Amino acid sequence: MNNYFSRQVINFHGRQLPEEGFLVGYSQLIEIIESRFEIEIPLPDKLAMATKKHQRYDTEYWQVFTIRHKPNDNLKSHLVFALKYEALDLYILKKFFELMGKEVVLQMIHEEPTSQYTRRAWFLYEWLLKEQLEVPNLKTGTYVDVVDASLQFPGLIVTSSRHRVRNNLPGTQDFCPMIRKTQKLEHYIEKDLSRAIEKGLGKRDRDLIRRTAAFLLLKDSKASFAIEGEYPPNVRARNWGKAIGQSGKIPLNIEEIVRLQEIVIGNKKLKNMGIRKEEGFIGEHDRETFTPMPDHISAKAKDLPSLMQGLFETNTLLQQAGYDAVLTAATIAFGFVFIHPLSDGNGRIHRYIIHHILSRMGYTKRGMIFPVSSAILDRIDEYQDILEHFSSPRVNLIQWKGTQDHNVEILNETIDLYQYWDLTKQAEFLYECVKDTIEKIIPSELDYLEKYDRMTQIINEHFSMPDTKVDLLIKFLNQNQGKLSNKKREKQFEELSSEEIKIIENAFQDIFGNA
Repeated sequence: MNNYFSRQVINFHGRQLPEEGFLVGYSQLIEIIESRFEIEIPLPDKLAMATKKHQRYDTEYWQVFTIRHKPNDNLKSHLVFALKYEALDLYILKKFFELMGKEVVLQMIHEEPTSQYTRRAWFLYEWLLKEQLEVPNLKTGTYVDVVDASLQFPGLIVTSSRHRVRNNLPGTQDFCPMIRKTQKLEHYIEKDLSRAIEKGLGKRDRDLIRRTAAFLLLKDSKASFAIEGEYPPNVRARNWGKAIGQSGKIPLNIEEIVRLQEIVIGNKKLKNMGIRKEEGFIGEHDRETFTPMPDHISAKAKDLPSLMQGLFETNTLLQQAGYDAVLTAATIAFGFVFIHPLSDGNGRIHRYIIHHILSRMGYTKRGMIFPVSSAILDRIDEYQDILEHFSSPRVNLIQWKGTQDHNVEILNETIDLYQYWDLTKQAEFLYECVKDTIEKIIPSELDYLEKYDRMTQIINEHFSMPDTKVDLLIKFLNQNQGKLSNKKREKQFEELSSEEIKIIENAFQDIFGNA
């Protein structure tokens, strides 16, 4: 095994190192586990290495440490390094404890029982494996945090007197994604976007806010269907819009998910509504053999009760902890869509959950809806990328074979893939969508309705026509850069003279500019 510790590399799993160096921490543990057990482990977004030089720096994918930081050539030292310098990766730690056994942790307890890294490793071993080691409770030592709050966002604190640690993991044993503290996320949290929109709405007319919210509900509903490549009748879109408008009022549980699926699916009922009883995947089939070609493989059906229970309990835990509302929404909503517990409707309910949590945690106020699906639709390529950021590395880790009904049969245990993962990219993406919603989409719609009202008033002052016709006229002008086409005029507004049309067009230009 010493060969693994001493050799220098320039490339690791296709990821280029910034310079030749030694793998340290998680990267070294991954190298040893994969080589010994012939398995593959998803790489964290950022890994650690050490060089013979004396320069400490970071790149996008690597933390570069000096030769002085290089751990001793043994598993214990590299585990301690990971706990000291790197963000917790619960998936790697669980695989390490499962495959390498308890000896390393027992060695740490024997040699340095009160070390903070010993206590954290000991706690994480028992927490992740749900297995208590045959060692007595610790009697001395000040309490230490399991999650380093300078590296990752912590959850609600629950003390463990056995290990003398504060368990501040942002989840439960059955579901606990982690989010790293990045400059981007800390910047968004510091901006307090929720207060910014509340302050902006405070200056607006209540009726205008109500009408804007109603429009945005329908806009968001249609956008959510469009993301799935569906363009339903207005009635179905309005029904889903009403459901979004009621988000946050009913607690999130299995019954609520099933109710939402009924609304999403509409009249085209599935053979098996509710939580899946069979496996599932997202992707295509081979044109000739009809063999599945998965881009994403859903969690095993037998694991869904545990995963969904963990999801709901983590949702409660994060809300009780006062966790950031957008980070909570990202955790639960993306967790839901990656687990993919339904046969159909997962994507739209995933986006509904964002609305639900933002509303439930008081992030959205004054009856204003956050049209997050509209912001996502504007960033659809980026949205696909962050979904694939989770799915692509994991598809290769799932062993499966095709079934007679052209589905997949999963052959290995996969639950850990959906319980423990890094959520940072998804959280950053959601915050960007919330920012766009608050700074662009909502103000733009409020501005449009204010101008619409001014235009309506001018038309009504000069001409007598029904409200429906006024609405149609403004929309035609908006579609055609402020000009009413001859075809529309002859078909819909033949009562208006050329001079009257000119007055209306000039008024539109004054109010809307080049719409």
